[in-house]
Amino acid sequence: MAGTTAYAIGRSRRFKLRTPGRIVAASAMAGLIVTLAILTWALKDVPWGQIADGSLKPIIVLETASGTPLVRQGPYQGPYASYEQFPGILIDAVLSIEDRRFMEHMGVDPQGIFRALFRNIQAGSVVQGGSTITQQLIKLQYLDSDRTLKRKIQELVIAFWLEWKLGKEEILARYLNSAYLGAGATGMPAAARIYFNKDIKNLSLPEAALLAGMLKAPSQWNPIVNREGARQRTEVVLNAMVDNGKITPSRAEAAKSAFAKVNPTTPTPRSGSWFADWVTPQASEVAGSSPGSTTVRTTLVPRLQQIGEKLIADTLKKSGKSAGVSQAALVAMTPEGAVVAMVGGRDYKASQFNRAVTAMRQPGSTFKVFVFYAALKAGLTLSDRVLDAPLDIDGWSPENSGGGYRGWVTLAEAFARSLNAASVALAQEVGLDNVIAAARELGIDADLANTPSLALGTSEVNLLDLTAAYASVRLGRAPVEPWGIIDFKAADQTEAFRVGPQSPQPVDLSPFQADLIALLQLVVERGTGRGADPGVFAAGKTGTSQNNRDAWFVGFTEPLVVGVWVGNDDEAPMKGVTGGAMPAHIWRNFMRQALSDADLDTVANGSAAVDDSTSRSCNVSACSRAYRSFRPSDCTYQPYSGERRICER
Repeated sequence: MAGTTAYAIGRSRRFKLRTPGRIVAASAMAGLIVTLAILTWALKDVPWGQIADGSLKPIIVLETASGTPLVRQGPYQGPYASYEQFPGILIDAVLSIEDRRFMEHMGVDPQGIFRALFRNIQAGSVVQGGSTITQQLIKLQYLDSDRTLKRKIQELVIAFWLEWKLGKEEILARYLNSAYLGAGATGMPAAARIYFNKDIKNLSLPEAALLAGMLKAPSQWNPIVNREGARQRTEVVLNAMVDNGKITPSRAEAAKSAFAKVNPTTPTPRSGSWFADWVTPQASEVAGSSPGSTTVRTTLVPRLQQIGEKLIADTLKKSGKSAGVSQAALVAMTPEGAVVAMVGGRDYKASQFNRAVTAMRQPGSTFKVFVFYAALKAGLTLSDRVLDAPLDIDGWSPENSGGGYRGWVTLAEAFARSLNAASVALAQEVGLDNVIAAARELGIDADLANTPSLALGTSEVNLLDLTAAYASVRLGRAPVEPWGIIDFKAADQTEAFRVGPQSPQPVDLSPFQADLIALLQLVVERGTGRGADPGVFAAGKTGTSQNNRDAWFVGFTEPLVVGVWVGNDDEAPMKGVTGGAMPAHIWRNFMRQALSDADLDTVANGSAAVDDSTSRSCNVSACSRAYRSFRPSDCTYQPYSGERRICER
């Protein structure tokens, strides 16, 4: 009995001794389960794959024909820069002011959090944050800004994961490429271009300190709107660099003194904005959806673009009001169709509507080139005669400008003098269907009404297509499709891929080219286009729509094909303006300045001819139609078996 009692007491003591340990173990297990449940709940929708890959969207970087950056108006992000491409002074400035212990902590810095908390308590307000650069990158690119428990858990876990997955240099590079710095600039490369028109590697110490200081509050310390505030903030950054041992006090003082020479410029519309708007969809097609930056070299020649923009602005400022003209547009291209300049209106900042591409207007007598091309195809010659006399077609009678008729005239004289009655009679003789077919052959795809007035340009077209049609005549092959991309190269590729013209130009115009050029040359030499004569070989045609609502001159010299339109957006009549006046004078002045360019041979050969030894051709349009797996970034597709192959269409 006693033994039994002793056993029971001993077992009871052993049970009591084990109970606290079991409770602790059970509590730990329960805590672990709860923690795992919370982490599962918080992290289930984190885009781990996208975070690991980097940027969530492709970046397209446009360049001019010579390889200089083509910066669009509005939001702008430059090419991604690797860690090695950022200058040491910029990295030192950013780390000194943003996250001094960045290279030591593991994504979250408890020391920095407590330091910020202490200073905020001292100040009685939030004067310093405790977020690391890793956490700031997470906020910028991967998570929303909600201050919830779920988001805080996500931020903490992702910070540790990024430090393990990417490493310090990649995290810092991503941050410097994605931070917003005001004036539409996202990323340090874009800010260097917007504010200082510099490549990121060429920043001076004061400029680097200024940009680093803007990271916290780009609108508050924007040097364009608050230069004094930007100066004070720059001095704070320079002092932080001294405290961090990155620069000497004497160098900091020299940089503070040099701030007076820092001259950030207001990001006004850059030259070529209309062109950039037009070419961007094409650039997006060649870049595809690959993440990262793709550099796209365009056909734009900055000097020619600047000439065109200035001529349009100056002409309208001087004569626009008295002539009742509020808008104008200009397109310049090579005979092969490379668009080297595009002016879509009077002032891009005031109106981004591109009148060179989007506006559909009546071309007037510039359309007659298609009538006379159809006549040549029908077997007529320039010496054949057509009757310029009153004509009645179902109650409609065309009239010549200024009245009067010349009777029987040669085709050459009818075209040079832009005789309306003779042109309508000629169109009736060769057939309107054939006139429409001729326009289609030369690249006009707008709706063309099969009515007698078609011969006088009453069906609307746009300036870009009409200019390209005249380029077909100059080239001797049709159609010429306007194009704006020379080549492109993805960030992860060492080789550029040529794009260039995409149309096969199946129509041979050589049997009629000499006569068509002779007709157009007569217009400039002895006809309605004498005001366009630049003093060298030139050929072109004037055009004026009914009631002087539109006035045109389209033509070419040896290296360039240029079209000019003037008018009003509301189609209000101008005050007697004809194609032989203001448009012809703009055309003449543009050609005179453009033809004086010492580097015009480059333009004549196709706007910065591509070096075959450093690039390969890639027909993006044909390849994307042929292969669903086509990838523009390296011009490859995935066959049914084996590795990806280069598309050679």
